[in-house]
Amino acid sequence: MSRTTPEKPLLEVRGLTVRFGRHQVLRDINLRIEAGQSVAVIGESGCGKTVFLKCLIGLIRPTQGEVCFDGQNLFALSPAALNQLRTRYGFVFQQAALFDSLSVGENVAFPLREHTNYSSQHIRQIVISRLADVGLPESVAEKYPAELSGGMRKRVGLARALVLDPEIILYDEPTTGLDPIMSDVINELILQTRLRYRVTNVIVTHDMASARKVADRVVMFYPVHRLSEHESQIVFDGPPSALEHAEDRRVRQFVRGEAGERLMELRELGSGAWQWTSGS
Repeated sequence: MSRTTPEKPLLEVRGLTVRFGRHQVLRDINLRIEAGQSVAVIGESGCGKTVFLKCLIGLIRPTQGEVCFDGQNLFALSPAALNQLRTRYGFVFQQAALFDSLSVGENVAFPLREHTNYSSQHIRQIVISRLADVGLPESVAEKYPAELSGGMRKRVGLARALVLDPEIILYDEPTTGLDPIMSDVINELILQTRLRYRVTNVIVTHDMASARKVADRVVMFYPVHRLSEHESQIVFDGPPSALEHAEDRRVRQFVRGEAGERLMELRELGSGAWQWTSGS
């Protein structure tokens, strides 16, 4: 398997712009992600985080701009070449996105059956090993997704993302819908996976506890429709320790969960529809 060289970033995004009809989601995003980094992408709903993540793996084609993985522009590749390049990625979907009609073992084995010529016995060995890596016993392989808790489904999704030994793993809201204890379990697995497999992580999350724990770099997007014409959509790019005291008040408000300005906007937009009292 080819590995990126130290002289160039593993991922480089240049002028990435995405529009759906007249609605602009991403505007002129420029970002370099070095091999081995763990980058959390944060921001309020509707700022384009998940669209950005899907652009990184070529699932959404940008209106303008490039996404380069190990020096190769994803959108200049043939479908076959792009499909092959994706084997160097792992993707953990927000709700795990397991196939309900397949057993856990079959779900985890799916990428191996699609992209390798391994024997059934070898595939079975890899599946059991990856399930063990995420803290699940061999017996889980025979179960179906409907029989699993939300946390177990998330772990199965991570096991599936690991079976092809990826260089980079993309996580879409990995702790959404989980209780605080299970969220921390998933965060610990993300940390352990990074160390064990030496992978690069890009984690889209609303969970500030997760961002602080699993990332060494945080990038915050802001919704395009709330920006001035020439303002960057990236309003923060730095270590988690700098978030609380960021110069941009929008970053501080998001990190602290302060809704004051947004409530005032809702009041203005809602005119008479909202009933406000001094204690609301």
